Amino acid sequence: MNAPLSDAQTFKVEPSDPRLAEYLKEYPSAVFSERLYQSIELLERYSVELAVDLARRLSVIDHLSQWRSVDDLCGLLSFQPSFKFALHWILERLVEIDCVEARTDGNTRLYHLRNTLPQPDLKSLRTAGLQIDPANAATLDLLDHAASLYPAVANGQQSADRNLLGPQGVPLWLNYFHNDNLTYAVNNWVGAALAAERISSRRALRILEVGAGPGSASEILLRVLDERGLLPRVERYLVTEPNAFFLRCGQRKLARQYPDLPFEWGALNLDSPWDTQGIKPGEFDLVYAVNVMHISKDLVFSLNEARQALASDGWLVIGECLRPYFNQPIYPELMFQILESFTNVQTDPELRPNPGFLTAEHWRRALTRAGLQRAEVVPNIDRIREIYPHFFTGAICGQNVVSEQ
Repeated sequence: MNAPLSDAQTFKVEPSDPRLAEYLKEYPSAVFSERLYQSIELLERYSVELAVDLARRLSVIDHLSQWRSVDDLCGLLSFQPSFKFALHWILERLVEIDCVEARTDGNTRLYHLRNTLPQPDLKSLRTAGLQIDPANAATLDLLDHAASLYPAVANGQQSADRNLLGPQGVPLWLNYFHNDNLTYAVNNWVGAALAAERISSRRALRILEVGAGPGSASEILLRVLDERGLLPRVERYLVTEPNAFFLRCGQRKLARQYPDLPFEWGALNLDSPWDTQGIKPGEFDLVYAVNVMHISKDLVFSLNEARQALASDGWLVIGECLRPYFNQPIYPELMFQILESFTNVQTDPELRPNPGFLTAEHWRRALTRAGLQRAEVVPNIDRIREIYPHFFTGAICGQNVVSEQ
C-alpha cells in the first residue's frame, strides 16, 4: 500500500479493500473512512523514515557490517538496557524496507545491513499527511518530539518520562488525546460501541472508568450512551486518572457537557489493590478503559482487580491499540516505547511476550486467565488483518460471571 521510500513527494495510498466495510458496518462511516486509512498509511510510512533517520543518528547502522543482536549493539554503543525495546523496533522497521536483514539464532534475533539506507524526506511526508487530514499534525508533532529524545534517552542523558510528560510534552499529548485526531479517537469509538452493546439490558448503570486521561474516551462513551437512550440509566460514573492535570481537564469538560450526570472523580493506581483505593468489590456494572491496561505492571493482576470490581454479570470493556501480528512494529510505539511505564512490565510468553501493545489472541488469553468469561475482541481482527495488516484498533471485553452456590 505504501509508496516507495524514495518517493515521499508523490505519496499515494490505494483505496481500502471493500471487504473492510462489511467487517465495520456497525460503526459510523465517518470513523472508518478513506481519510483514516490514508492517515494510518502515512503515519506508518513517516515512522519508518524516522526509524531510518534514528538508525543514522544513533550510529546503529555503522555496526551492522556483521551480524549483531540488540544486546550486542547496546553494548557497543553504550546504550541503556531499557532502550533495547526501542532499538528492536528501529531494526524491525529497517527489515520491513529491506535495508536490514534478520535471522533468528536460537532465541536471539540477529541483524545485518543489506542495502544502503535511503535519505528520509520527512518534510514532504508531513505535507502529505496534513493534506490528508490537518488533524494529523497532532500525531506528527508527537512522533517528531519523541524521536528527538531518542539519542539522549539511549545514552542515559535524559529521562523520557520527564521530557515527554513534562511541560513541553503535555500540550502535545492533549492534542493527540483528542477526538479530532481520528487515528487516536477511532479506539474511543470502537470501545464505546462495544460497552454500550454489552450493558444495554441493565436497568441501572454504575460505571468505573480507569485511566481516563483528559476525557476523550469518556466523551465518546457518553455520546454513544446518549444516542442509544441509555444515559438516563447512569446512576454513578466514577472517572479515575492518576495524572492530576489530565483529570482536571476531563472534569472541566465533562461536567460542563453533562451537568446533571452523577460524576465522581479520583485517582486509581492499576498496580495496587483496588479495594485499598476505595473501589469496593462488586459495585460496578461496567469497568471501562481505553489505551490503559497495556501499561499494567502485572497485566493479569490488574485485569483480576477489574473483575472483582464488577457486579455479577458486569462487563470489563477496554479499547486498545492492537498489534495485528506478533512482533509486528507499528507506528504508535515510537511515541511510547521510551517511557518507563510502557516497558517496565512483567512479561509472559503466553499472555504478554512483549511490553506495550499486544495481539488480539494475547488479550483473549489474558482476560481468560484473570477469570473473565465470554472474552471477545471486536471487530474481527483475525479476518481484517488478512486484508489490511495495518488495522490497529480493537475493543476487548469479558464478563464477571458469578456462579451461585
